[in-house]
Amino acid sequence: MHDELPTEHEDKLLSFLNKSIKIAVKALAILMVLVIFWGVVDVVYVLIKKLISPPFMLLGVTDILKTFAAFLTVLIAIEIYQNIVLYLRTDVIPIKLVIATALMAIARKVIILDFKELSAMYIFAIALVVIALGITYYLISKEHQDNNIYK
Repeated sequence: MHDELPTEHEDKLLSFLNKSIKIAVKALAILMVLVIFWGVVDVVYVLIKKLISPPFMLLGVTDILKTFAAFLTVLIAIEIYQNIVLYLRTDVIPIKLVIATALMAIARKVIILDFKELSAMYIFAIALVVIALGITYYLISKEHQDNNIYK
């Protein structure tokens, strides 16, 4: 069985430190849940504010992209929460989920990019990151699809 932070260790100091880190990770999980709820409230607030302002019940392209960005930010926060929870488990190495979270974060960035104000090198660099993460995710999924350790 895999255990990143074993609480039973021959060295009492390491055992204490591992228990302390697990408590800190649980605190992070609680804080992330609060961030998720605040994010949802923010999405609802911004959407209602945009819909009731003139022109009534209409969203422009910029407003829609900002709404998508806010939605994706909340979804990324949920994936980060899942990563935090997986760090507490002893039977999982969360490689696949970490890569998926990174892919979602870069996808959010791509969706909200203003291509008029970016250099070609910046766009090229983002494309390389997307390709690298996509290949990594594919290889991890393909290689370990029957192995429950990688999720």
